Amino acid sequence: MTKPFWVRFVGNARVLIGLIWLALVVGGALAAPWIAPLDPFAMSGPPFVRPLDGFAFGTDSLGRSVWSGLVHGARTTLLIAVIATLGAVAFGGLVGAVSGFYGGRIDNVLMRVTEFFQTIPSFIFAILLVAVLSPSATSVVVAIATVSWPPIARIVRGEVMSLRSREFVQAAITLGEKDFVILFRQILPNALSPLIVTGSLLVATAILTESALSFLGLGAPNFMSWGFMIGAGRSFLRDAWWLVATPGIAILLTVLSINLVGEGLNDALNPRLRTP
Repeated sequence: MTKPFWVRFVGNARVLIGLIWLALVVGGALAAPWIAPLDPFAMSGPPFVRPLDGFAFGTDSLGRSVWSGLVHGARTTLLIAVIATLGAVAFGGLVGAVSGFYGGRIDNVLMRVTEFFQTIPSFIFAILLVAVLSPSATSVVVAIATVSWPPIARIVRGEVMSLRSREFVQAAITLGEKDFVILFRQILPNALSPLIVTGSLLVATAILTESALSFLGLGAPNFMSWGFMIGAGRSFLRDAWWLVATPGIAILLTVLSINLVGEGLNDALNPRLRTP
């Protein structure tokens, strides 16, 4: 008898470690006003206080609490990454579904557009979009979603093309169901597994992109983020290593955890890898 999905998923030690870290990060972000009540932009002590010397993670060049920046920054970084990924999955999934279902000229046009976006270096394109739209949280979300949707479109297109010829889809077509109903009730629910796995991995890429944009000063103004903390502390790397190391390690562990969870989802959802 095949093990249930949750047993296969959580039974993986790497996935469990990733889930624990992500739960701590998400929980800390949600509880930020209580566990880090200090304003991350307000001066809360002398500058360059070392970790554990009155402040858990020290202070930066302006006397701002690194702990407050870390916790409140998690909110900004995660929220932007998740919203951008949802936008990319929604738009890319729609493009891929229409392209794979109708084929022909529609497929050719949509795939040529997708290839055009894939030929542009994604990070440079994101910088250009944010610069044109002016730095803001909305601009960052739009930029990340714009450079992230093409892979989703290609994956969904392939799944829809393979499912379009199945008996249950042909039966729905024979019964005269509308294309919209067939796509969203018959085909897409059966193509969710690779979409979920790819979407989870895109969150990790979105975190890195948002952090890089914030590092360059193109992030959301008036919002603390991990990339902003690294950018603000890079000038003092030799004398105050913790200003860069703390948010850098947070990004590293979070991205690694998301990748571990994504791989675990793939193992649990992939029927070829299921073991009794």
